[in-house]
Amino acid sequence: MGFGWSESLRAYHDAADWFQATLAQVGDRWAEPGLGEWDVRALVGHASRSLVTVETYLAQPPAAVEVASAVAYYEATRSISAGPGVAQRGRDAGAALGDDPVAAVAELAARALRLVDGLTGDELLTSIVGGIRLVDYLPTRVLELTVHTADLAVALGLPTEPPPLPAAVTLRLLSDLAVAGGTAGMLLLAATGRGGLPSGFTVL
Repeated sequence: MGFGWSESLRAYHDAADWFQATLAQVGDRWAEPGLGEWDVRALVGHASRSLVTVETYLAQPPAAVEVASAVAYYEATRSISAGPGVAQRGRDAGAALGDDPVAAVAELAARALRLVDGLTGDELLTSIVGGIRLVDYLPTRVLELTVHTADLAVALGLPTEPPPLPAAVTLRLLSDLAVAGGTAGMLLLAATGRGGLPSGFTVL
């Protein structure tokens, strides 16, 4: 099931706002553990790519749509996401935020939001796995911002409850991925208190 443009756009705004509000509470803790092998700076750098890639990819319009949905995007990027390059890109993105990461992210967010606010969602962009419509790509950025802001909140000892609309878009996309991947039954039972999930379980 696809996502409406206005819903995805509002969710992207709300997710970016939550990311920045959480980021403002980092203080001097940039070198503390963030997620896995990332410190807080690298985690923030990785999350900030959900702002950067929208602008970068839209500047490279493809000739045709090759990725038909948000679910198809995650299916196509699964092997890339599991590769060693992701961790280094996060560290590089964190370093690129410079001496004032909070201000740097604010600038990235302002640019990305200003750009998408003037679009219809029908625009094509070139992702790392090929051409995709913006209306199908943006929910993936909502998911990434929402999940990684929750990761950041965990690292900082802050509340992890996201704003309602980003949470709804993220959970819907995760459920679509579970259905596509044949793990919906397991997730359904766990979500209703009828069993746990195996260690390391993910639909991504």
